[in-house]
Amino acid sequence: MEDKIQLSHPAGKHAIKIDKLRYQLLNDVMVKCLSRNALTHKELYQAVTDEFIKRNINFEGSVEWYMESVKLDLEAKNIIRRIKEKSKLKFELIKE
Repeated sequence: MEDKIQLSHPAGKHAIKIDKLRYQLLNDVMVKCLSRNALTHKELYQAVTDEFIKRNINFEGSVEWYMESVKLDLEAKNIIRRIKEKSKLKFELIKE
């Protein structure tokens, strides 16, 4: 049986459980992509898929769906935040 991790939601809504290894992979790649600069959802999705191609990772399931769930979890844990930049919604790492 796969180890699962319970995700959080920034608005306190019920969040899903996903495979721990899948979560860690997406978490690592998203943080790496956002460490460069703030990205829109579309830009983040493209950066994540590009990184998977670069690493030759065959991700099973919808990358965008899982990415959204992990993104919400990272927001709830105050690792990333939403910002408005020139009327675009972007996501950035919260600097410590």
